[in-house]
Order: sequence, then C-alpha cells, then structure tokens
Amino acid sequence: MSFKNLGLSDALLKAISEKGYDTPTPIQQKAIPQILQGKDVLASAQTGTGKTAGFTLPMLQILAGKPIQGKRQVRALVLTPTRELAAQVLEDVKTYSKFVDIRSTVVFGGVNANPQIRTLRQGVDILVATPGRLLDLHSQGVFSLKNVEFFVLDEADRMLDMGFIHDIKKVLRLIPERRQNLLFSATFSSEIKKLASSFLRNPVMVEATPENTTAEKVDQLIYKTNKSDKTDLVIKLISEGDWQQVLIFTRTKHGANRLAKKLDSAKISSAAIHGNKSQGARTKALAGFKEGRVRVLVATDIAARGLDIPLLPHVINYELPNIPEDYVHRIGRTGRAGASGEAISIVSVDEFEYVRGIEKLLGEKLDQKTIEGFEVSESLQEVLDTKAENKAANQRGRQNSRKNSTSRNRSRGGNSKNRSGKNR
Repeated sequence: MSFKNLGLSDALLKAISEKGYDTPTPIQQKAIPQILQGKDVLASAQTGTGKTAGFTLPMLQILAGKPIQGKRQVRALVLTPTRELAAQVLEDVKTYSKFVDIRSTVVFGGVNANPQIRTLRQGVDILVATPGRLLDLHSQGVFSLKNVEFFVLDEADRMLDMGFIHDIKKVLRLIPERRQNLLFSATFSSEIKKLASSFLRNPVMVEATPENTTAEKVDQLIYKTNKSDKTDLVIKLISEGDWQQVLIFTRTKHGANRLAKKLDSAKISSAAIHGNKSQGARTKALAGFKEGRVRVLVATDIAARGLDIPLLPHVINYELPNIPEDYVHRIGRTGRAGASGEAISIVSVDEFEYVRGIEKLLGEKLDQKTIEGFEVSESLQEVLDTKAENKAANQRGRQNSRKNSTSRNRSRGGNSKNRSGKNR
C-alpha cells in the first residue's frame, strides 16, 4: 500500500514524498482513513511507529479543506506531556503542511513566553502544547480555544504518569463539545480506558502492535554485574564496541549528571538531559547528539519521552525502571522505522525482581550474560546495606546543611539587632 491509497491530497503527498516516505506504517494505514472520515480514534501506538504522521496528515487535510474567515483562530489542539515531544510534533506539522495554507506553533514552559505570545496573537490554526504553559497563557487571554475542531491527546499514558489528569480535564472544559477527538497511547491501562470514555465519542480502536510488546527488530540483552561496577562496564562496552551514538537511561537526575561526568572523564563525549536542565540546554544537548558531536546522551525517563532520534543503534538501561511498561518505552527509542537496534540492560542484584516483571509483561525470557571481570559478587544484603548507608549519609548532610543555614540566619539576625541598637 502507498500513501496515495489513503485518500490524502496531492499537496500532502508532495510533502510526504519530499520527506522520503512512500509506504505508510501500520498505524498510519489504520488511523488515517478513520480520521479522514471524521471519527474519534483511540489508538495504541508505541514510539517509532509513525503515529505523529498518523494524526498530523489527516488533521492537516481536514483543516486545509475549510476556508479561513477573518483572523486565524486555534482550530486544532495537540496536547503532549513534554517539551521535546511538543517540539517534535510541531516539526512534523510544519514538514507536512509545507504546501497547504496552515499556520502552526508550539507553547511549552521553561522558556521565555513572550515570543510564544507574539506568534499566538498573530493567529494560528494548529497549536501544539504542554498543559502547564497552555493553561497559563490561556488564563492571560492570549488566545481562545472556542474554535477548536480537533483535539489530540498524544502519549496519554505518560500524561497520566506525570500527574496531568487535572490539567487535561481543565483543557477539555475550555474547548467546544462538538469536535473530533484522537487519543494516542503506548498502553491501554484501565486509567487510559476510563479517560478515553470520558471524552471520546464512539471511538474506533486501532492498534499498531499488540499491547505492551517491543519492537521485533530490537535485540535485547541483560548483563549482570555489581552495582559498583556498572559505570566501568558501560565504558568498556562503548569503548571496545566503538559505539558512536548511545542513549543511556538512569532513574534520577543526579545519577544522569554523575554518569555523564564519568563518561567525559573516560574521553567519551556525553551530555545529560533531565527536568532540572533548561530547555535551551536540553535542545543543545539533543542537537549535539543527533549531529554526532556528543557520543552519549544520558537521560531520565521524562526527559527522553518524545525524543526523535532516527536510526539510533544503542540504548542502555543503566538502571532498570521499576515499572515494566517504562522498559518498553525506553527500548522503543531504537529499532525504529524498520531499522535494527540493540537494547542492553546493566542489572545489579537488587534489580533482579524488575527483570522478572519485565519478562512477565513481554511474555518472554531475556538473554542474560556476564563479562569476565564483571561477574556478580555482591549479595542483595550488601547492596541494600550500602543503599541504607548512603541514604543515612544524605539525610545527615541535609540536616547539617539546615542547621548551618539556621545558625547563619540567627547570626545575621543578631547582628541586625545590634546594628539597630546602635542606630537608636
């Protein structure tokens, strides 16, 4: 099947051709005709399945087919959980709308709002947004949502994970009841189904892959080692394998920073992206990674959501997620668009239970190996004792920091009183 068989306009087909695509992905084949017919859609699609084009192309066709009267108003709203995903969706919208009269923009937090406000006031047809900045600018009267005809909730499962349910409900109250709705999610949990039933009308359900399965072209491998040896093992794998583009996942922001510094010290160029980084720093790090100036990108789950990195060959789980579904999201960063990829998990004894949860979700056993010199020698109790010691040390550090801060404040207060007395 080609895109011509999906009922898309010549203008969109030209843009698709310039992008270099000729055959639609399964999710595009299933979703595009349904959306063009004006139906609400509930879609299960993992990262790398072409889902963004799956809703962008029919949305553009429907909007471009209607005449614009007066000043442009927001007619389509795409809500995403993260800044990176929002920016990526806008990039796709602009790519595919090259030959149609459609204006689009994106708004998200972490950057100066004034340029966003200026663009919105000039009028746009499609608005891609994260919930917080969207509600903030709307409350200031910068734009109206009264003319929204198209509402897309992208990566709804991550939206719920990040606690956006109340913001989603606020947005739904701001847009007209008569509209076309699309919900895309990597998984169909009971919470997702409940959310979908609250605003989708007689939706058509489409699935790109069976629920909670991983990309067939991703080779998955587990290396068991000591927690204290993880960094050295990662350095060995990257150096000896001469890997030039690697995405590494850590659980915490501090862990991402620490690992990036250690990799740099080992002469492996790296950058960390997480929620504490400014949007400018995250954008710069991602650009350096895509262009090959940065060899390793170390990321937390939230920061990595929505990253579009074509032909990414290697993903490493430096620490396994405690939610099995997050493992599926992580390794979905590789093996995209028909390319092959490798997903490696560095697992210490305290994470063995997570492996069992992941295998249960996938319905398959994962290959496990050890490398000479990196065999497991730590017991679970030793790892737990070390964790407890580190936690206690961190608590003592915070307590001492608070005591010192209180002492300094009292000292300043006393000096202030003395000075006050002298002035009197």
